[in-house]
Amino acid sequence: MQPAGSLLAREETAPLSWKAIPAIAHGDGVALRDAIRNRRPMVIMDLAADWPALKRWTPEDLSSQYGHHEVPVYDLSFANPGDAYMSSKGTMTLAEFLEKTQSQGQDLRMFLYNLSQKIPSLLDDIHFPDVGLKFSRRFVFSFFGCQGSTTPLHYDIDMGDVLHTAIQGRRRIRLFSPQSSRAIYQHPFTVRSYVNLSQPDYGQFPALAYADGYEVILEPGQTLYMPSGWWHEFYYLDAGVGVSLRAPSPLWLDRVKGVNNLLLDTIVDRLANYCAPQRWFAWKTRRAAQLANSQVNKNAIGRPVLAECDP
Repeated sequence: MQPAGSLLAREETAPLSWKAIPAIAHGDGVALRDAIRNRRPMVIMDLAADWPALKRWTPEDLSSQYGHHEVPVYDLSFANPGDAYMSSKGTMTLAEFLEKTQSQGQDLRMFLYNLSQKIPSLLDDIHFPDVGLKFSRRFVFSFFGCQGSTTPLHYDIDMGDVLHTAIQGRRRIRLFSPQSSRAIYQHPFTVRSYVNLSQPDYGQFPALAYADGYEVILEPGQTLYMPSGWWHEFYYLDAGVGVSLRAPSPLWLDRVKGVNNLLLDTIVDRLANYCAPQRWFAWKTRRAAQLANSQVNKNAIGRPVLAECDP
C-alpha cells in the first residue's frame, strides 16, 4: 500500500474517435478565409462547380487524349526501407494505368503528378480561386488511385496550404493536426507515420488513443482545404482522380520548416536508409515510440490522463 495521497497515473485508452470537418458552400468566401486564417480544415461543397475538369476528366477521355504519356506508379511498398525507399515501382503509360485502376482494382496510385510540367493543357480545365492564398500554375498536382488503395498517413513535406478537389470517385480522408505528430508516432527525419488507422494497435501504439482525428468522405466536385502541416490519409472508396492547388503557408515558420524538411531532414533520412536501411528504420520506430510515450506521461496530447488514489 502506498502512502496516503500518492497518485497512481492511469492512461485513458478510449478508442480513436473521428470528428466531422465543417462543410460549407463557398458563397462570398468569408468562411474559407476564416478557416485559412485560423488554420483549420474545411470542406467547400461547390468551389469547383464550374470547373470543366468535372466533365472532361473521365478515364475514357484522359486515356484517349493523353494515354501515351509515361507515368510513375506507386504502391504501399513506397515507404518500406531498402533500395526502393521513397521510389516508384516503375512506369507505364497513362492509358495502361487507367485501365488497371478501373478494371483490376490493384493497389496502384499516382500522386504529385505535376500537370504544369507533364500535361499543361489540362490546367485550362480548372480555375484558381481568390481566397487569399497565392496559388501557382507551376505547382498543380493530380492524384489517381484504384478502388481500395490507400495513401498512408503523412503531411506534405513542403508545408504548403492545399485545396484538394475530388474530380472523379469518392475518397475517405482522415486528418490530424500538427499538434498530434507525436501521438501518431511520426518517424523522425520524415513526414510519415506507420500506424494503421483502420485497425489501431493500442498495445503497440498506446498514445494513438489520445489523438483527435478528423474524417470526411469527399464526393466528386467537393474541395478540402488542408492547412500546412496537417496529417492526412487518403483511402479511395472508388477508382478516382483528384487535383491539388498548392500555395505557400501564410506562416513564415511553416515555410522555414518546409525548407528544413527538403534540404536537411530528407537528405539525412535517405542517406541513413542507403547506409543501413533496417537499422535506421528500427531506430526511427523506437524514437517515435519514446517521443509518444513522453507525451502521454506529461499529459500533453489533448486528453486528460486519469489519476487514482491507491487505497
